[in-house]
Amino acid sequence: MTPLPLNLRIGAGLVGAMVLIAALSLVWTPHDQALLDVTNKFAPPGAAHWLGTDQLGRDVLSRLMAAAGTSMSVALVSVLLGGGIGVILGVTASAVGGWVEDLVMRLSDLSFAFPALLFAIMLAAVFGPSLTNTIIAIAFINIPVFARVARGAANQVWPREFVLAGQAAGAGRAALTLHHVLPNITAPIIVQATIEFAVAILAEAALSYLGLGVQPPAASWGRMLSESQTLLYLAPQLAIYPGVCIILAVLGFGLLGDGLRDVTDPRLRRER
Repeated sequence: MTPLPLNLRIGAGLVGAMVLIAALSLVWTPHDQALLDVTNKFAPPGAAHWLGTDQLGRDVLSRLMAAAGTSMSVALVSVLLGGGIGVILGVTASAVGGWVEDLVMRLSDLSFAFPALLFAIMLAAVFGPSLTNTIIAIAFINIPVFARVARGAANQVWPREFVLAGQAAGAGRAALTLHHVLPNITAPIIVQATIEFAVAILAEAALSYLGLGVQPPAASWGRMLSESQTLLYLAPQLAIYPGVCIILAVLGFGLLGDGLRDVTDPRLRRER
């Protein structure tokens, strides 16, 4: 049996650890992550607070765990929302073709002109910064990515023999798309979704860092970085901890997506 690629194993391990921490934070954290104890601010790591406390006396480990749950939730919802819309548009464009395909692709090109950050700033200006607007902004930038992946993969499936046989038997485009095209483009969509998870986590951290994402008292790695930037000389660990978490989460999903691509596409498989 061929062993799994190293990048896939490392990525799966990192992602698995992050998911477990995020799930655990929903039911248990060492302390209430929003509990203020100013008299105990900047406490060093110890039995009471394993990673110490921040400038407001909040338990750092509890906030890191809660922020993991926030990042994973935002990434999951935004990727599912953007991916779902994008895949529908992509397979529809491939099935119908003609001006419909051209329109979807041109709209996809146009959406790339609105990065998540600028879109979030617009939403925050109109509706105010919130978790919902963060999810909408990140989902928005996922739509054209998934639309292009789905359309490209579907275009490769339509000329295959079993699809042509279905057409000869009188099956319509909708039925062929549902029963033959979609099942055969699942692999590239899953790989892309894994990679977009990393992008979504990074985007959520960036938006929260700028004050446009998750709002207090909810915890976010990006907001923790923002709050600690003036304390780098006094307590650099307050910036190091969330920074390391972001790096590990993005690295884990990136390696996982790269490993899945190696496994599902033999043409891209590296010598192991």
